[in-house]
Amino acid sequence: MESKLSQLDLQITACKVRMGIIEGTYNAKSGHPGGSLSVADTITYLYSSHMRIFPDNPNEPTRDRMVLSKGHTAPALYSMLAQKGFFPPEEMKELRKIGSRLQGHPVRDKIPGVDMSTGSLGQGISAACGMALAGKVSGDNYRVYTVLGDGELQEGMVWEAAMFGAHYKLDNLCAIVDNNGLQIDGRINDVMSPYPIDKKWEAFGWNVICIDAHDFDQIEQALNDAQNKTGQPTVIIQKSTKGKGVSFMEDKANWHGAAPNEEQYNQAMSELQARLEELSGEPPAAE
Repeated sequence: MESKLSQLDLQITACKVRMGIIEGTYNAKSGHPGGSLSVADTITYLYSSHMRIFPDNPNEPTRDRMVLSKGHTAPALYSMLAQKGFFPPEEMKELRKIGSRLQGHPVRDKIPGVDMSTGSLGQGISAACGMALAGKVSGDNYRVYTVLGDGELQEGMVWEAAMFGAHYKLDNLCAIVDNNGLQIDGRINDVMSPYPIDKKWEAFGWNVICIDAHDFDQIEQALNDAQNKTGQPTVIIQKSTKGKGVSFMEDKANWHGAAPNEEQYNQAMSELQARLEELSGEPPAAE
């Protein structure tokens, strides 16, 4: 397991991850910044303070696995992997470019640290269930994490996987639902409501935990509770803000799949840089 970072260091790292997301989508002129920003805190905590990972040996058999079921938020995963040293942060500028390792959705054989190629919604959690069952059969003690979108819950395959996970008592599996309330066509409760999300997962036999996606204390407690749960897989339903950290992107459906232009890029990076300086700068001198 990674050594735990302080609250301040987690906030600093998450801010850098968000800067990488903006850098990547701006240079690509395409991508999905909104949902990437909403999962940045969770991805930061998983890779900085919770999961057992090996940047120098990405395929180490004892590593924990993370499947990004909402694969369109690859910029968040890539930016975090860059922060952990899997590849240089400067490579974020190559996102989605022809010949780049950083494809629009994660591709396992292109980037070290990517445990599963994902893209078609619903398939990631199914793969995660298979990985978790494989660990049970082989007697290995790695854990499997998977991050889903709330709009993704509209896919029937998600509920087949949920039934599978509960049936095989995959207590080495933790699903995280990023409940930012928005998908590309608008509010999820207007498009096709998955609510009540918690009651549905409970009905499928999962241990359910509800948290604030941007509170590191709650993230830590939820992941620890999931790790200690036996006989059931756990789902963490996290209430998040789409576009979190960039004022003009927050809670706006149109930032689901649109890249910032130059003016928007400059504003977003200015806001994030100011936040980074606020977190890491020296306190003002006493008068």
